[in-house]
Amino acid sequence: MLKGADFVLLIAAEDRKGIVAAVANSIASQGCNITESAQFGDDPTGRFFMRVAIATPEATTAERFTEAFTPVAAAFRLDWQIHDLRQKLRAMVMVSQGGHCLNDLLYRTSTGRLPMEITGIVSNHTTWQRRAEHEGISFFHIPITPDNKLEQEARMLALVEEQQVDLIILARYMQVLSDQLCSKLDGRVINIHHSFLPGFKGAKPYHRAYERGVKMVGATAHYVTADLDEGPIITQDVSIVDHADTVEDLILQGQDTESRVLARAVKLHLEHRVMRNGNRTVVFK
Repeated sequence: MLKGADFVLLIAAEDRKGIVAAVANSIASQGCNITESAQFGDDPTGRFFMRVAIATPEATTAERFTEAFTPVAAAFRLDWQIHDLRQKLRAMVMVSQGGHCLNDLLYRTSTGRLPMEITGIVSNHTTWQRRAEHEGISFFHIPITPDNKLEQEARMLALVEEQQVDLIILARYMQVLSDQLCSKLDGRVINIHHSFLPGFKGAKPYHRAYERGVKMVGATAHYVTADLDEGPIITQDVSIVDHADTVEDLILQGQDTESRVLARAVKLHLEHRVMRNGNRTVVFK
């Protein structure tokens, strides 16, 4: 949870004068205090984005804030959301056989560095079942074949609804989600992949990168859409390699980078710092 803040207010609207002042006045009139504020005007689209972290009196609820803020939102035609930071988001982690991102997420969650509750781990393999059981987290083995894909995705969606999942994290889950599932879960799924795309697609990208003598390996975390690995990017990073590094060195560095980038993207989402702007994102630091 953000230090000193109880709520985060997110606003998107057509850029016009007076929005910031009206928002601040509404917050102050409710006896609330702004602990963080950031805004961005996107000139090419004429859109305005704002994120405000708010400390509130004890009696203030999201419902009461909504009631008081609605007239301002209507006057400026705001698209807005209020998020209660005192309620941790519920996350489902999906993984295949590579466990570096999963293990990093479990550690960061257990130490409070990621303020979320992991409701379950879903996998098309049983590799990480004992790890999940050790953490006391429900494990769901949902193998995928061309013949059962839609049936198994329906099972996943039922789990999401049953467990009231807010966020799905693809922690190196090596299955492509169907267009239908991507549509139903739009804005709620974060994926991580190496940043060799689109240059080195398919199997063994690190081997192919090594053969080409690449000098850096990277990772990209993004929201999942029906366009494979082309959803709005949340964050990216790279690490430097040189001629003495082996394929194994590249793989290890890539795994470290993937873990770091995914955790950063998840934290940004949990703190409500990411706003969609068409095919791009606005990320408030």
